[in-house]
Amino acid sequence: MGTLIWAAILLLLIGAGAAYYFRGRQAAQQRGLDDSRAEARRWVERLGGQVLNLVGTDEPSKQALADAAERYTAASSQLDSACTAAQSRLVTQTALEGLYYIRAARVAMGMDPGPDLPPVSGQGGAGSVTEDRDVNVDGHQYAASPHPSDRTPHYYPGGQIAGRPVPQGWYSEPWWKPALIGGAWGLGSTLLFHSLFSGMGGIASTDAWEQGYAAGQDNALAGFTGGEGDWGGPDWTGGDWGGSDYTDYGGGDFGGGDVGGGYF
Repeated sequence: MGTLIWAAILLLLIGAGAAYYFRGRQAAQQRGLDDSRAEARRWVERLGGQVLNLVGTDEPSKQALADAAERYTAASSQLDSACTAAQSRLVTQTALEGLYYIRAARVAMGMDPGPDLPPVSGQGGAGSVTEDRDVNVDGHQYAASPHPSDRTPHYYPGGQIAGRPVPQGWYSEPWWKPALIGGAWGLGSTLLFHSLFSGMGGIASTDAWEQGYAAGQDNALAGFTGGEGDWGGPDWTGGDWGGSDYTDYGGGDFGGGDVGGGYF
C-alpha cells in the first residue's frame, strides 16, 4: 500500500514539474514575441515618421523616398500579421531597409544622413560600388556609381536577392528588380554582373556570385570542402534571411519610436 502511495506522489510531482516547465517555456516564448514585436514596431514607426516628413528635391531622392515608402507599406502589413518572433525580426529587416533608403535620399539632397543603422542581413557580404562604371550589355546601357546623380538615380542598400549578393550603390536602373519579384535571376544576369563589377574591390567574382557567395568565400569554401561539397553555397551567406526576399510589396511569408520630423 505504501509503495502505491509513494508512486502516486512521485507521478504527481513529475506532472507538476512538467506543467511548470511548459508554462515557463510558453511564458518565455511570449516574452520573446512581445519584445521582438515591440522592436519591430519601433523601427516601423521610425521609418513612417521619415516617409511622412521628407519630400524629394531631385530624381535620386524622389526615387529613394518612393522605395522607402514601399518598404514602410510592406513592414506595416507584415507587422499586422506577425505571430512569431522570427516573423517580427523580418519586419525589422524590412523597416531597416526602408531607413537605408531614407539615408540615401538625405544624402542625395545634401542633408545629414543621420546616425548609423544596424546592418540588414547579407549587406556586409554584398560589398559596395566603389567607382563609376558604364557598360553596354546586349545593346543596353547600364551605369553604377558610389554617388547619386541623374545618371544613377536608383539606390540599393546592399544585400541578398534570390540567393545572390547585390552590392550597395547607385544605379541607372534597378537591374535586380526582376529577381526580387520573380525570385530567380534571368539568363543575362551573370553577364550583367560581370560587366558592372569585374575587378571592383570587395565584390564577389562572377563565379562566386552565381553560387551566392560573398567576395572571397568561393576560395575559402573550396579550400575547406574541396569544392561545393556537402556544405552547399548560399546557406553560408544568409540566403534565407536575405532582406528583400521578404519585403517585396508587403508579402513574404506573412500573406498579408521616433515619429516625426528631423532625422532618426
